Amino acid sequence: MKLHDLRPAVGSRRPRTRVGRGIAAGQGKTAGRGTKGQKSRTGGSIQPWFEGGQTPIHIRVPKLRGFKNKFRIEYEIVNIGRISALADTGVLDMPELEGKTSKSGKPAPVTITPDILAAAGLIRTLNKPLKVLGHGDVTRPLFVVADAFTKSATAKIEAAGGTAQVLEVPTIGAIYADEAPAPAASAVAAAKSVASSAPDTLPSTSPADEAGSKA
Repeated sequence: MKLHDLRPAVGSRRPRTRVGRGIAAGQGKTAGRGTKGQKSRTGGSIQPWFEGGQTPIHIRVPKLRGFKNKFRIEYEIVNIGRISALADTGVLDMPELEGKTSKSGKPAPVTITPDILAAAGLIRTLNKPLKVLGHGDVTRPLFVVADAFTKSATAKIEAAGGTAQVLEVPTIGAIYADEAPAPAASAVAAAKSVASSAPDTLPSTSPADEAGSKA
């Protein structure tokens, strides 16, 4: 083999396609760009984000305006004025407490819970925590139990002689009340000191030993 006999491997080299050079070249006339249209023209390019004339995605997608707190608590709300107005009608009075008064001579406070409000139609669901707002007037003492109160609602309830009771989430110790907590180090030390100072009241021999000696 000589140097002028060297050839590239078959198929590794292909001639460059010369478009627009007549019918004999195989890519004459339209040069492989089809017929007419924007893409067949020189300099006729379409931007990658063009969507054919429809509303583009950067306009269709709503803009992220402001800040949305993912830890925000959605409350079921009710105004204290609506609760007081319904309590004045007697709908929320418990039959066993109807007409009774407290030790001070004032009418007994009406107990308000989320279950009672849901049954009366003042709130729509019990799946959300209840928050009492302060719009309206309170004309009689109320004992209101809810997850949260505004300052104005608390002030109006207490000014009328009632109580605003906040529901508290049980702690871990309350949830696992069946498990006895580990005694504190100080309690253990005190128990040991009491045990050491107490007189030894246990018998020196067991009942079994006494029976053996008698035999």
